[in-house]
Amino acid sequence: MLRRKFIRLMTVAGAGGVAALGTLEAGDTRTVTYHVKGFTCITCAVGLETLLRQQKGVVWAKASYPDASATIRFQPASVTEDQLKAYIAEMGFTAERKI
Repeated sequence: MLRRKFIRLMTVAGAGGVAALGTLEAGDTRTVTYHVKGFTCITCAVGLETLLRQQKGVVWAKASYPDASATIRFQPASVTEDQLKAYIAEMGFTAERKI
């Protein structure tokens, strides 16, 4: 069920989602790297990366299937780490902060 939701969101994101990637906002940013469980292919990582970049407060995101990781630069004034982890969980993955 979650996988279908993820695929549906990726389909909706399409080209319009990619166009939104160019917007960067000024301000204090932080970077966090998570170990992500649940990737079954490279499409999962690319899809999660694309959807994360569309979230309010996310400045930049990079997900890697081989490394099972996601690195996110975000604005703590707009989004918290707990919100990021919750969003990743909504997409059907689990995220644990790398030390």
